[in-house]
Amino acid sequence: MKRLGVYICHCGGNISDYVDVEEVRKAVEHEEGVVLAKTTMFACSDSNQNDMVSDIKKHKLDGVVVASCSPKLHLVTFRNVTERGDLNKYTYVHANIREQASWAHSDDKQGATGKAIHLVKAAIAKSRYAEPLYPNQIEAEKTIAVIGAGIAGLKAAASISDKNINVILIEKENRVGGHAAELGDLFMSDEKGYDLVNRVYNDIVQRENVTILTGSEVISSKGSIGDFTLKIRKRPQNAGDPVETMEIKVGSMVVATGFESYIPKEGEFDYVVNENVIALPEFKLLVDKSTGDRLIYKGKTIKNIVYIYCVGSRQNEGGNTYCSRFCCTSVIHTSIEAKKKFKNIYNIHLNRGIRTYGKQELLYAESLKMGDIYLQFDQTTPPEITSNGKNSIVTVTDILSEGKKMSVEADLIVLVTGMVPRSDQSVGTMLKIPKGRDKFYNEVHIKLRPVETVIDGITIAGACQGPKNISESVNSALSAATKSFSYVSKGTLETEPIIAVINEDSCSWCGKCLEACPFDAIEKRNVNSREIAVVNSSVCKGCGMCAPVCPPDAINLIGYRNEEIISMIDVLA
Repeated sequence: MKRLGVYICHCGGNISDYVDVEEVRKAVEHEEGVVLAKTTMFACSDSNQNDMVSDIKKHKLDGVVVASCSPKLHLVTFRNVTERGDLNKYTYVHANIREQASWAHSDDKQGATGKAIHLVKAAIAKSRYAEPLYPNQIEAEKTIAVIGAGIAGLKAAASISDKNINVILIEKENRVGGHAAELGDLFMSDEKGYDLVNRVYNDIVQRENVTILTGSEVISSKGSIGDFTLKIRKRPQNAGDPVETMEIKVGSMVVATGFESYIPKEGEFDYVVNENVIALPEFKLLVDKSTGDRLIYKGKTIKNIVYIYCVGSRQNEGGNTYCSRFCCTSVIHTSIEAKKKFKNIYNIHLNRGIRTYGKQELLYAESLKMGDIYLQFDQTTPPEITSNGKNSIVTVTDILSEGKKMSVEADLIVLVTGMVPRSDQSVGTMLKIPKGRDKFYNEVHIKLRPVETVIDGITIAGACQGPKNISESVNSALSAATKSFSYVSKGTLETEPIIAVINEDSCSWCGKCLEACPFDAIEKRNVNSREIAVVNSSVCKGCGMCAPVCPPDAINLIGYRNEEIISMIDVLA
């Protein structure tokens, strides 16, 4: 009979405000195998972790159950605690009574307590069957691929190179730098975008451990962390040249495929139909490239410029509901540059609230000091654009002056557009990187694991995971580079032992498991003159998609075998 220890966490009130944790403890303390049942204010605290280690040794525990918050946060924490107590870390079982009970049923304390009791009893039932498991070990390729050579990809490649690891930088376009290479003056910096890109590029081309492949794209990926095989197609340099393909082996990958600028629909704030209306990226290039003391657009001298904010961002459901964050700072900086560079420029900013966070607030203060006018409109009453035959008239209802309607004559109207995910999502689809509701690539946890994906060995960096300015993209690139390096730096990698296993005697190949597997981890093989399914343990992620579709029930999931799951169902039912 296993000896089990159970810990129920208050989570500082997050759980105990809605779940009677003492009632949960009393309900489970006499369950079969339970020799210790305790409540704790913070199960994850150092003091409680030390107490758990002592309890494991003192009471000679064979397994531990902690009922607390999501395993996404602290599964690894408590696995490490059990190891410190000289137990196999896979004998630890986690019960989530915060998200699944307390937070889900905050309006029903009695119901939340009852559900928490069931969840903990189910975890105890599983713990009785939990077996020691041992990670699979593989030798890692000491090469890292960086996909995308914008500023994030370039900085990631440089950072990895500094760690004496080989880097292969893959860029679909024929040049590096992405959007940053097109920019002139940058905000909060004395550098120009193209100078920044050239500086970083000139640095990495001199490094022997960096290979740069431009005009190239990844068309297939096989393998798993430590041993990925990428097939790369190189675009012909001249018409008629054959298409070249090559294969490379890498241990991990940094995906930094960037973003696209939102392009307003035809007629959206008169875009396309009115020649006086342009988008922010066009305006930025216009200001950067114009010379002389007057701003000229389509042969006309520009004086009055009206900026309409949040075009393509903070929209209603069905549109882009997120804030692109960088656009406020970008347009204010560009408007300041226009005013300094050209004579008689008057800036009117029609906004829905200014978001120049951190030191960027200094730009907003400078803009105000220079006399720029800021009017704020509500999403339900957007600015209206009409024409007097010569110029455009923009009418806005200013909520800061109690809904007063104001009209201004504009020589140029700038639509302040944000970032959207790349329309070409082939890399993410191929690598099976999950996307969020905003369609950008999704990290595991925004604070705890901000650049990791659920696909082991693949990190994300820069604006492919959400709107970012250059400094934020560089910071995430350095983080992703460090994480990717950590995957391969030890040489020998440990992968999760929780994978599918197939009973060869029961299997008679039907192919349903292969169809269900999202990771291509199953293959048909001839064993003893019989065709059966075989699992590639280095590729399998233990998702369990194959198990329920197997007609003869020949597939089990290590760590979640039938007897474990059935015992939990019996308790919950």
